[in-house]
Amino acid sequence: MRQNSGLLMEFRAHRRSFRGWRGVVAAGALTLVLGGLTAAAGPFVQQAYQFRVTVDLISLNVTVTDARERFITDLFEEDFSVYEDGILQEIEAFSREDLPIRMVLLLDTSASMVDKMNFAQEAAVRFTQTLRMEDVAQVVEFGSNANILQKFTNDHGELEHAIRMTQAGGTTKLHNAMYISLRSLERQRMEARRQAIILLSDGRDTSSLVTFEQVLDLTKDTDVVIYSISLQNTARRRGRRFSEAEHVLKNLAEETGGQWFFPAELAELDSVYARIAEELKSQYNVGYISNNPRQDGAWRRIVVQTNRPDLRVRTKLGYYAPG
Repeated sequence: MRQNSGLLMEFRAHRRSFRGWRGVVAAGALTLVLGGLTAAAGPFVQQAYQFRVTVDLISLNVTVTDARERFITDLFEEDFSVYEDGILQEIEAFSREDLPIRMVLLLDTSASMVDKMNFAQEAAVRFTQTLRMEDVAQVVEFGSNANILQKFTNDHGELEHAIRMTQAGGTTKLHNAMYISLRSLERQRMEARRQAIILLSDGRDTSSLVTFEQVLDLTKDTDVVIYSISLQNTARRRGRRFSEAEHVLKNLAEETGGQWFFPAELAELDSVYARIAEELKSQYNVGYISNNPRQDGAWRRIVVQTNRPDLRVRTKLGYYAPG
């Protein structure tokens, strides 16, 4: 119980850190120049980004698809409009370059995964093998505990080893694992990368101290895109209503501009992972500075549109203003 209480206190402290980060740094007038300031990010970032980004800039990962769910990657800045609480915003930064990726692969290893573990491992290994040298991934498992099995690396062999270490058993601490993953990504948010969590689970949280509402609240203060995959029921789903666990996974994805996948068969996992990999390489980065000066901590709704009505645009639903 003492360990759980410590986790909850840490969650609350880091939630304040998430919300305070934008306002505190903006007050200090700190400016980053991507593409010229940080050699640590590597030459691929320097070549891709030549625009100026201030810390009070709202950064959006934007996915655009057509009616057949094909990714549209040939739009320009003038093709987009960004609205905050219904008010048109001026776009300050735009890129359609293929940014390097930092992702967390979050794997359910609770007892209910026993019969699915081998298949899930193989599909996850094949997915990590598609990562490029500039991409990095971290492997986190969650059963009765949430554990980081492999810290961020681009080494395919180390990622494979970590995935194959997973063993099914115990309860499901999904919310704790989400907190750990969000915190791992938050620590490195100043580096120019697309950040994502790929979450695979077959059930609902049964033992976390952190609640779903707290995790969802935390996602609203990040630029992390969540892709959730439910293996709760591998029978055909036609006509079946969403379970409570599936609603959780769906809401996490939709809130952050990601996608949720409920495959009918384990054999569909490879195509799901392939779809996620393609999307991460097909996104736009759109940034704006809000024309609302109030620092009231209020929720602000974001809508992004294109001048082509036949296209579907997906991004995070909003953010909390500095408080």
